[in-house]
Amino acid sequence: MKTMKYFWTLCLAVAAFTFTACSDSDSSSSSSQMKIDQIYLENIDDDNIKDRPVEFARLGQLLRIQGSGFTGVKRIYINGYETYFNNALMTDNNIWVQLNSKTPVDKADDAVRNTIVLYKSESNQLVYPFIIRASAPSITSADNTMPKAGELVVVNGANLQETTKVILPDGTEVTDGIISDEDGKWFTFTVPASADLTVAGSLTSEGANGTAVSPTFFNDFRCFVIDFEENGKGELGSWSATYAPADLVDDPLNTGRGKCAILVPEAKLADGGIDAGGEALYWATAGNDNPNDDWTKRMYAYIPENTPAANVALQFDIYCPEPWDLTGQLEFSLQNNLSGKGWGSAGTKYSSQYFNTATVWVPWLNEEDGTHEAWTTGERWQTITIPMTKFGNYDPTEAPDATFANICVDRNSGSYRNFLAVFVNSDLEFSDDIVYKSSTFNQKVYIDNIRVVSIAPISVSDFGDEDEQITE
Repeated sequence: MKTMKYFWTLCLAVAAFTFTACSDSDSSSSSSQMKIDQIYLENIDDDNIKDRPVEFARLGQLLRIQGSGFTGVKRIYINGYETYFNNALMTDNNIWVQLNSKTPVDKADDAVRNTIVLYKSESNQLVYPFIIRASAPSITSADNTMPKAGELVVVNGANLQETTKVILPDGTEVTDGIISDEDGKWFTFTVPASADLTVAGSLTSEGANGTAVSPTFFNDFRCFVIDFEENGKGELGSWSATYAPADLVDDPLNTGRGKCAILVPEAKLADGGIDAGGEALYWATAGNDNPNDDWTKRMYAYIPENTPAANVALQFDIYCPEPWDLTGQLEFSLQNNLSGKGWGSAGTKYSSQYFNTATVWVPWLNEEDGTHEAWTTGERWQTITIPMTKFGNYDPTEAPDATFANICVDRNSGSYRNFLAVFVNSDLEFSDDIVYKSSTFNQKVYIDNIRVVSIAPISVSDFGDEDEQITE
């Protein structure tokens, strides 16, 4: 009995000592001062630098906080958001923490934005200034890529919040009058008179989430199809099925764009327009005998022949002053070989036997669900970008390996390599349940500056290591 009593007495003594020792340790660690020396990015995807010092970080990234006095940290707040960390992995000199995707960035309260707070107690907290960014910003498109001075440009993408600077291809910097979407989906700017708009290339933007670079589609008319001017940049074809130079009109907005094509020429509009089920004549390039229509000889210098079709697009400018809805389609074909026209016609679909190189653009149709909405550009020109994967034989589901060379070779292999643009006013059968019956079309719609451009996305390194053009 004495032995058993001694055993329990010893256990209680050890327990008391342990409790006292831990309490002293907890008290000491809770009161010790904290210091952050450096924050490191644990970059497992970087084969060269897996642990690099950083001045900012993005949501989802893993950080190592290096310093001293961390033992006893109970909570970590990043931009005011309590962020989980594994205290079993923490040491007095290092804490590993991953930025939660729910962490507020631009919507964080100004008092806590761009801060990391290490919390031990109300009287012992460390506030460390550190920039927190959302995912890297990106620019995917712009609705006016061949603007004139004074015109508005709308740039679309992701994570473009608080854009403060735009740099044009010639180096002109725009810092005034920029408006950006609070959700980061777009920003707008006005082209200054000082910009050299003959220089093609990328737009660069700077904002809350860093730098974004657009594809090289801005001011890019190097791979022209036709601009409807008598300057060698494309030549109109002429035969019974086409319109002629006399049918061209002057830019109705007097922006300096010169001549442009009108989808339904004024003489036809004066007669009442295009009837239901009808179509206009072609606006066509000269074709086989014209060197401009051999894309291989002049475009490969700017768009390499091995560029995936998904990274090449047709662009054109359009001015549609009145709402356009419910009837009328604009068809483009890379060859003069259309046997049928309009939405869902054979030339717009993949074929292993024929050169199907057409697409149909319907601005009022939602291609996802078949709904419709009136469309207009208002009192301005806008740019429309159609990826080459929208053209028949370059459908990515059927031809995932198609390249720009396939497109150019197909054009040259056809009997007639005239590029065609034609207004079609047929019925549009989206599905068995959604059919739009055509009606008379009698409004003015203008197009200009048809060109081929690269839309290959460009990623920007956060650390200045390199800029990388993504081609796959």
